[in-house]
Amino acid sequence: MTTIHLIDASPYIFRAFFALPRTIRDRAGDPANAVYGFASFLVKYLTDTRPTHIAVAFDQNLNASFRNETFATYKAARPPPPPELESQLATCLEAARALGVATFIDPDYEADDLIATVVHRLARGGRAFVIASVDKDLAQLVGDDVTLCDPGKSLRLDAAGVQARYGVRPGQITDWLALAGDPVDNIPGVPGIGPKTAAALLEQYDSLEGVYRNLDALRRSSLRGARSIAAKLQDHVELAALSRDVATLSREAPVEVTATALRYTGIDVPRARALFGRLGFRTLAARLVPPAKPGP
Repeated sequence: MTTIHLIDASPYIFRAFFALPRTIRDRAGDPANAVYGFASFLVKYLTDTRPTHIAVAFDQNLNASFRNETFATYKAARPPPPPELESQLATCLEAARALGVATFIDPDYEADDLIATVVHRLARGGRAFVIASVDKDLAQLVGDDVTLCDPGKSLRLDAAGVQARYGVRPGQITDWLALAGDPVDNIPGVPGIGPKTAAALLEQYDSLEGVYRNLDALRRSSLRGARSIAAKLQDHVELAALSRDVATLSREAPVEVTATALRYTGIDVPRARALFGRLGFRTLAARLVPPAKPGP
């Protein structure tokens, strides 16, 4: 079975920016800590996994997407990214390409949507997917042939792992977010309903539609605060539906992709060394070796 590795770039770029010293700068004196950390992460990932097929998806717009057209305050609670981070994004993209990895980026669709679209379009012909990210939204894609991992924390989630971590099945993630919301993305959910209550409701009634079909039964149930919960649900029907729409990943991003295009043939060593030399990354450049045969 062919395994396609799909990396959500932003978490690892942000992690590098905030973890590494701001004193890491390129030869021109510009900030380069996020580039150095992200490129180091990607080199290690390639070395450890030896993928036959791989791509990295980037967020071109860090605090907005097409979702703002229907929900204007989507991600509005997030502070703007530091200019020193934004200035490094284009070079992170350049580094991924120099390392021989296919890339996806779009001004309107988020990296999560690009990954979801790739999975949707290639999920045939005996293919499996490993998604590298810390974003719980991507848990909605997990299934028999899709796993979610965070290499930095040695975390790997299959469907049972998603259930254990979040209290719901992968197919319930969007309904869970519709009920509980997500303050990180400013998804409101139903006010007064938290993640544990949302998980309990979905365990009992299976889906958002099932919850709303059973409000009378919920009022009579033994769930703590059942009458209050039912009233909150009744008062916020439209908000729950909107929250689910916002939380649902698009499978229709403008991505042209084939499995062949994601075939990994190794690092473009001359290109990568030229880039890392320009950036002053001597240690990282020394780690580059001619392309090795990908793993099985």
